[in-house]
Amino acid sequence: MTSGASAAAGNIYIITGPSGVGKGTLCALLLQEHPALCLSISATSRGMRPGERDGVNYHFKTRIEFEAMIEHDRREQDPRRHHLLEWAEYNGNFYGTPRAAVESALAGGKHVLLEIETQGALLVKSKFPAACLIFIAPPSMEELERRLRGRGTEADAEVENRLRIARHEMALQPEFDHVLVNADLRRCVAEVRALIPVP
Repeated sequence: MTSGASAAAGNIYIITGPSGVGKGTLCALLLQEHPALCLSISATSRGMRPGERDGVNYHFKTRIEFEAMIEHDRREQDPRRHHLLEWAEYNGNFYGTPRAAVESALAGGKHVLLEIETQGALLVKSKFPAACLIFIAPPSMEELERRLRGRGTEADAEVENRLRIARHEMALQPEFDHVLVNADLRRCVAEVRALIPVP
């Protein structure tokens, strides 16, 4: 994998953290304020939730389609021909970052915003050392549980699994460049904005 971040003015800014911490809302507000930022739309094998749109929220793939991309990349020795920059399995579903769109934006000097899981974030950092990793933490695990249950999009068992994963993710905070607590959304957006050199 060639590091597009080192060869162009553009860089990768990764927003990560536990499910339910507000990453999606934070990124949406950040993009409203800075439309020059390029959002990388992830691919996933999970089902589409009410209100979501293919190609807007995610590139929705079947599990078979996603496994085919993984297998292609495993067999393809030239990373320039890989479908995915990174991928991870989270809570029984695949998530990944399409490679071509990210590298094209970087080559054009654009900053790319990635909203991905912690596992994938660390993998991207290993390939693009200049990438900026921003971990968004909840004020407390109790607040995170309240937010997850308040969404009403998952059954109790899935919420419990997300909380179990979140505890593991919280332990990874020292591996990230910046850790911001999302107690107040607008303040957190301002803190992220201060880390990205855009006009």
